Amino acid sequence: VFYDTCCDFGSSKFNTAAYQWEAPPIYSDLPSPNDSIREEIRHKIETMIDTLDSSLRSLSLQIHSHPELMFEEIFAHKLLSDYMESHGFSVTRHYLGLKTAWKAEYTHGQGGRTLGINSEMDALPEIGHACGHNLIAISGVGVALAIKSALETYNVPGTVVLLGTPAEEGGGGKIILLERGAYKGMDACLMCHPSPGPELFSFVVSSLAMQSIDAEFFGQSAHAGDAPWEGANALDAAFLAYSSVSVLRQQIKPDHRVNGVINGSERAANVIPDYAKMRWYVRAPTRDQLTKLTERVSACFEGAALATSCRLKITKHTPYYDLRQNSILADAFSHAISQESGNVRQYPSGASTDFVFLPSLHPAFAIPTQPNGGNHSPAFADSARTTEAHKACMIATKALACTWFPCAGRQCFFHAGVYCLLVDFNRRTVVFKC
Repeated sequence: VFYDTCCDFGSSKFNTAAYQWEAPPIYSDLPSPNDSIREEIRHKIETMIDTLDSSLRSLSLQIHSHPELMFEEIFAHKLLSDYMESHGFSVTRHYLGLKTAWKAEYTHGQGGRTLGINSEMDALPEIGHACGHNLIAISGVGVALAIKSALETYNVPGTVVLLGTPAEEGGGGKIILLERGAYKGMDACLMCHPSPGPELFSFVVSSLAMQSIDAEFFGQSAHAGDAPWEGANALDAAFLAYSSVSVLRQQIKPDHRVNGVINGSERAANVIPDYAKMRWYVRAPTRDQLTKLTERVSACFEGAALATSCRLKITKHTPYYDLRQNSILADAFSHAISQESGNVRQYPSGASTDFVFLPSLHPAFAIPTQPNGGNHSPAFADSARTTEAHKACMIATKALACTWFPCAGRQCFFHAGVYCLLVDFNRRTVVFKC
């Protein structure tokens, strides 16, 4: 089954050719591990993660208590790098020229498949780990160590690469790492993310493409009481731009999002402001829709600059493209999470991420939260350090590790997984960086 994004209420004729779905080839004639071996492997992975539980909990709390903004994750960089090194991984600090990126790699035997895993580390300004990246960090560590243990126990050749990925919250750390070759050679990449939701539920979700924009207005200062006509008010331009975008929202589709803030200022009230800066996030389900919406939002900025006689500078940062989950990996995860007494739902998300283009899986897992205490709220930051959140994270971690290892030696799995990726790629005609 293919799960597409919803809420396309356009009146244009539906293009069925663009959305045709073809099932991957069937490899049922090839051998697969029997149930007793699967159960043994699952038990081994669960036992390893249970053994690590207390130390992973300690890592999570330390990261949570030291929130660091994008590209400034110095404490988490050292903490996690040292931990992985102490568990037999070869660690490269400050990986590929990024001060707070790191790579932990372990290889058993010769050849085999290479699994990539991401551990995010960064927090949000003022509200700390309100997206639960402390849990994402330890989940990546747990998956990597569980797979290492299984490779050794069952003498399966393979490689595990855990990446410490900085700056998910607006900096595009994974995109930078992708462009510098960090994901080269990986057969698949996994990670998970906390979210609100029913107890013991996980979610395999799509995400919106996102373009971050800085809009800077340059005016002319003047005495606000004595000669305001000599000035050009940059703050007025910013407020006019904000109002224009608010009006634009009435004419955009329900699954499109535009959100922005005006950066703070220490200027005096009796001086006409000659500078104002805004940061905007523009989101849409696909890359093409994002491009069109970004043009409409930029027109709001241009109109505001024209109306106030200000000069405008627009800076577009590295975009996050829409995340498409690999259906073969998603099915394997759904089976694995059911073995952990969990449930899986699939739906489109209004969030965005900098995840990468290769067969990949990025499920979310529910943690207990207060009412209206979802991601990017102070209440979610409180939830992300609870014992209940840690338990939910460990269930998802076990399921991710169990998703990968039983398939690590099966050629049919990779043929099917790559096939699904290519079908989705050709149908969408987009490059997935996240």
